[in-house]
Amino acid sequence: MWRAEPAKIWFIIKPNVSLEKRLRAAEEYLKAHDAKLAPIIERYKPWRLSPHSDHYGELVSSMVGQQLSVKAAASIWRRVLALFEGRMPTPEQLLAADSEKLRACGVSYAKISYMKDLAQHIIDGKLDMAHIASLPDEELTKQLTAVKGIGEWSAHMFMIFSLGRLDILPVGDLGVRRAAMLLYDLAELPDKPTLEKLARKNHWNPYESVAAWYLWQSLNNAPKETRHS
Repeated sequence: MWRAEPAKIWFIIKPNVSLEKRLRAAEEYLKAHDAKLAPIIERYKPWRLSPHSDHYGELVSSMVGQQLSVKAAASIWRRVLALFEGRMPTPEQLLAADSEKLRACGVSYAKISYMKDLAQHIIDGKLDMAHIASLPDEELTKQLTAVKGIGEWSAHMFMIFSLGRLDILPVGDLGVRRAAMLLYDLAELPDKPTLEKLARKNHWNPYESVAAWYLWQSLNNAPKETRHS
């Protein structure tokens, strides 16, 4: 996820002491249970995770930034915000927005349809934004992936970096799969069942997100987190 510029107000993220303690505990747990991951954790620790409450803004801006460089995404995002007087548009405003004006900002027609579908899901209550932070993983994944333009990978990234969930295994992430192949001497890139089996064997639960982050670090290939990081 790329780091878009905010509209008018920059969300101030205060240190989450409880989360910090859980992350440190997770690192110690994984080091004790996974001998191959332990030196990676020791080398790259600590992970500073910064979840936030701007969930709607994150979903909209990440759609705009899909498959673009950080610089290009930020430029387009500024133009989109300018259409709404520098403020994040509400779902109703986004749904009513002129598609041609959004296209003139540099947003593709496909992404415009994704953004409007997201807005419609929120308005209809199919994506429960009021309880998004507390929905069970499976239900949240189901609601998110029902929106056009949000696949399982995007849902996993949102749950890890925006919501701060520590037990999400991004099974479709190429970086995690490649790192696992190299670190655990696998003959080929692990598919979903193989990666899940590896997680069970090495006792990553209940800290699969933390294990994934350190696998990314082993490649120096951690994903961009959020626009609030």
